[in-house]
Amino acid sequence: MEEHKSNVAKLASEVARFSASKTPFRIYHGSTLSTRQSSRRRGEIIDVSLLNHVLQFNVAEKTVLVEPNVPMDRLVEATLAQGLLPKVVMELPNITVGGGFAGTSGESSSYKYGLFDRSIRGIEMILGNGEVVWASAQEHRDLFFTAAGSCGSLGVITLLKMELVEAKSHVELQYIAVNSTQDAVQQLRHYESEADVDYMDGIMYSMTSGVVMIGRLTDQVDPGRTYRFDRAHDPWFYMHAEDVLKGLRSDKSEYRETIPVQTYLFRYDRGVFWSGLRAFKYFVTPFNWLTRYLLDPFMYSRTMVHALHRSGIASRAIIQDYGVPYDAAEEFVKWTDERTGIWPLWLCPVKSAPRNERSFSQGNNVKEDILLDVGIWDMGPADAHAFIKLNRDFEAKVTELGGMKCLYAHAYYTEEEFWDIYDEKKYVELRRKYHAENLPSVFDKVKVDLQGVAGGKHEMKAVSWSQWAYNGFWGTWPLGGLYGVASATKGLLMPSDFLLKK
Repeated sequence: MEEHKSNVAKLASEVARFSASKTPFRIYHGSTLSTRQSSRRRGEIIDVSLLNHVLQFNVAEKTVLVEPNVPMDRLVEATLAQGLLPKVVMELPNITVGGGFAGTSGESSSYKYGLFDRSIRGIEMILGNGEVVWASAQEHRDLFFTAAGSCGSLGVITLLKMELVEAKSHVELQYIAVNSTQDAVQQLRHYESEADVDYMDGIMYSMTSGVVMIGRLTDQVDPGRTYRFDRAHDPWFYMHAEDVLKGLRSDKSEYRETIPVQTYLFRYDRGVFWSGLRAFKYFVTPFNWLTRYLLDPFMYSRTMVHALHRSGIASRAIIQDYGVPYDAAEEFVKWTDERTGIWPLWLCPVKSAPRNERSFSQGNNVKEDILLDVGIWDMGPADAHAFIKLNRDFEAKVTELGGMKCLYAHAYYTEEEFWDIYDEKKYVELRRKYHAENLPSVFDKVKVDLQGVAGGKHEMKAVSWSQWAYNGFWGTWPLGGLYGVASATKGLLMPSDFLLKK
């Protein structure tokens, strides 16, 4: 803890210096799984990348003090050594504790515990004037709940106190075939009330074919039906689930298997759910067991997100999670199919927080106790205006249905539309109260140039020859993708910073 206190004191001094000179600054973490482009510049950052330690357990209380840059896989490794697990574990291992709190993260245990921030009991934060405070439901309550989901726009989080649960060695996973989104919702509603269930999610492969997966922590292992998904010769999880579904369709029998708990928690890492399939399509590469085996080092979230940022392809990618009420889920999935034809879709029920304890990102549009998170990940239209319009249509549809979108990705709202959903008055007052004006606002962090699609003016700028050549490079297939792969290869050999602008 002494090293932590020393590092926080140095950071607080830097924040105080920025405050005194009224210098705007951003928080630099060293890595990210956000799909938003980084706007950080040297000399205008608070570098918290060294805050990456699991510091102190209270086993009797089932809590741990952890710094914000600890990724999920290292956190799980540390907690398992104590016989414990985080209540909510984001299913991509490079997502950090701080990112999960400041972003919007719901996973397969969220039907029970809610978003990841609901498992955080308190946070240490450097305010915009350099003061260090502890915020919780009892102290600085307004700061604590609004900091959750507000993208690090209220201060610099330096420590979090997290709640844990008893661990077991494996997860028994029960697969249930469903023939519609409504059928999936009925199964989720049924199992969410069963006390022995720990995890629930689902995959829809089409409007009429999907699978719901019910997980239970267990120490009883069936050697004949124990699987892993984290080695090069293992199947990607979503493909394995589809194979199980085909078996269920043929003989209607129930199917269960056991999975080591760490493998289960990060089962979607290889292939990043199914987004890795898009890389094979982009490079016109056969998609089979041999190519997946040979290209396995490139198929993990750490490497793929690096390549996505470097390639420039992210500007065309639809990587969004939308939460909609159970009763509206069938309508939303049908609308998504009609507008995009994107499959598979991920389904994950998420419990809403009480109204007086909701994170910023839940906004004021959510009325239901449970939302169904629908994960939509694929490539969008090549035309920039069509791409922006499609994303705006998604946001409008979710708002109409009484849902929410996760703010880890870009938002395509106008500023007026954004603040119609989120409480601008309260947020601005908190920014003033806690001296956060030198940090970018949450809208500044998530917004994009709408290029006149929403009726506003799009400023046309003269393009230099160098910019013309640059745009030509990134717009020519497959140059951007090759550059991303080359950068990812370098990153595998010599891990480096791909966020901070030189």
